[in-house]
Amino acid sequence: MTHILIVLSAADTWTRADGSLYDSGVWAQEFVDIDEAFMRAGFRVDLASPGGVVPTMDRRSLDPDVVGDDMAERMRAYLDRHAERIAHPLVLAAIDTGAYDAVVVPGGHGPVEDLYKDPDMGRVLVEADRAGKVIAAVCHGPAALLAARDEKGRWPFAGRKMTALSDEEEIEFGTAENAPWLLADTLRKRGAVFEQGPNWRAHVVKDGNLLTGQNPQSSASLAEVVIAALR
Repeated sequence: MTHILIVLSAADTWTRADGSLYDSGVWAQEFVDIDEAFMRAGFRVDLASPGGVVPTMDRRSLDPDVVGDDMAERMRAYLDRHAERIAHPLVLAAIDTGAYDAVVVPGGHGPVEDLYKDPDMGRVLVEADRAGKVIAAVCHGPAALLAARDEKGRWPFAGRKMTALSDEEEIEFGTAENAPWLLADTLRKRGAVFEQGPNWRAHVVKDGNLLTGQNPQSSASLAEVVIAALR
């Protein structure tokens, strides 16, 4: 059976440039769309987080005024059905990367608070990449890629094509001005070949075993690309 690891941020706030805290976590749609698609495909899916901390779903991602009534209702219903799984994630430091066929990271602003600098996240990604396993991330999830370093301290994803939430989308969302750093800009500076589509439209980039999606609207499409790659 195909075995997937979804890594979820353990952060419930994002530290802003002025030191203030912004309520954050995992963007519900990005987790739900991906997890639901993998379950439907018959995959075994494990969840993990730094320290095994129960992940927080960004309250905005469940707010009907932000995402619409239908989306909010669907997200809450799925999260309720899977509450037991979500409440008991594996400890990221204890993950045996060899046990999985793919490592997947949903976004929300949580990953730009913790996963981008988490050494265990970096280890898992380096091991997965060396083994040619599928690595997938969406929206702010590609921040996790920044944690990876090879034995010489180099970023193993330099020169790779990828996408993530664009700087323009961060500006439109209203969170760019006080951000300590912007994800798309940082990925470019690190050496990524960054590709983006229209704001808030589904856009997925594939570069070998590295699969990335631009925004929440890309999460379902990314899941389907991952499923196709694994089959």
